[in-house]
Amino acid sequence: MVDVDPERFEMMVSEALDGIPAELGELMTNVAVTVQHVSGPPGLLGLYQGVPLTRRSSFYAGVLPDRITIYRLAICALCVSESDVVEQVRRTVIHEVGHHFGIGDARLRELGW
Repeated sequence: MVDVDPERFEMMVSEALDGIPAELGELMTNVAVTVQHVSGPPGLLGLYQGVPLTRRSSFYAGVLPDRITIYRLAICALCVSESDVVEQVRRTVIHEVGHHFGIGDARLRELGW
């Protein structure tokens, strides 16, 4: 396990989001990304909750933002160095953003995320 300061971890998440290609980032609508400084549900490093872009219709309006939650302690527990944490944060953020775009777990695994 690596102990990463909460503030530093949040910066890693921000950097991972900044690494998303601009043309994809511009398509991300009505979604909030947060960090929880707890382990979260067993087996999860991150969690997407909401209505994927591919399932939104003309009736999608007036709803609360989708949420992507990244679990700091769960990620830190898997890693042996800070560089491992940076990479795992990047992978987790991309995986959860993939869900926002309507990509399922099976396809994300096929793609290496």
